[in-house]
Amino acid sequence: MAILSVQSHVAYGNVGNRAAVFPLELLGFDVWPINTVQFSNHTGYGGWKGEVFSAAHVRGIWTGIKELGVAGQCEAVLSGYLGDAGIGEAILEAVSDVRAAGTRTLYCCDPVMGDSGRGFYVREELVGFFRDKAIPRADIVTPNHFEAEVLSGMKIGSLEDAALAADRIHALGPGIVLVTSFRPRELPPGHIAMFLSAAGRTWTIETEEIPMSPMPNGGGDLTAALFLGHYLKHRDPAMALEEMTNAVFEVFAATKRAGARELRIVQSRDAIAEPGHRFTALERFLHTKKS
Repeated sequence: MAILSVQSHVAYGNVGNRAAVFPLELLGFDVWPINTVQFSNHTGYGGWKGEVFSAAHVRGIWTGIKELGVAGQCEAVLSGYLGDAGIGEAILEAVSDVRAAGTRTLYCCDPVMGDSGRGFYVREELVGFFRDKAIPRADIVTPNHFEAEVLSGMKIGSLEDAALAADRIHALGPGIVLVTSFRPRELPPGHIAMFLSAAGRTWTIETEEIPMSPMPNGGGDLTAALFLGHYLKHRDPAMALEEMTNAVFEVFAATKRAGARELRIVQSRDAIAEPGHRFTALERFLHTKKS
């Protein structure tokens, strides 16, 4: 079965589809990448060359795939950085197409909008698009801490806050909410966490934070892709959380050892394909007031 991945693309570096396609292939999936942009490198360098593709371009590429009669082979759709709401609409059309082809295709939406300390770095229209259109259609959503606050409409300072925020996001539609780059007040210094909510249960997983300056881009893209891939393989959200976290940690550790600015994804291919077991998801029994 295949995964349709609609994200950005760079010639140099590992963000967007460059951070998602190869890892998913290492897990055994056929991946159909559609690129929303093609840049020389990611914009964190300050300068870049390339082109932002239009919604018509994205829609045209998908139409060409669909006309091959293979839509029914698509097991999941993964979306990341969009650029504008028009591209998002084209992705939702693709989701409708593959579901109409007779499969219960999962849609994993990484609602790329901004980050703690940086604020928003996308067009304002995308906030409403994600909240009102994309998230209600998604099965899995993978916001970072900042994006989870935006989607839930509340500040997240504790584990209890995270559970309430996840309930609010679940109410929009998705059954699985994974909050990445999670920093609750209970977190020990020098650590970073993820918070997972699914089927009425919640888990956290903590790792040492690997300091790098600047931090490599693409970690969120890699995280969303690997969580989706492992969930498709096991249909167990807690297992997917552990497998993904162990692989992502190894990629960041390899990047640190190399003194590199770009994620060492190719060099970490063995750890991605067969993650070792270093970190364990801890189930949390949290009580929230529904609102």
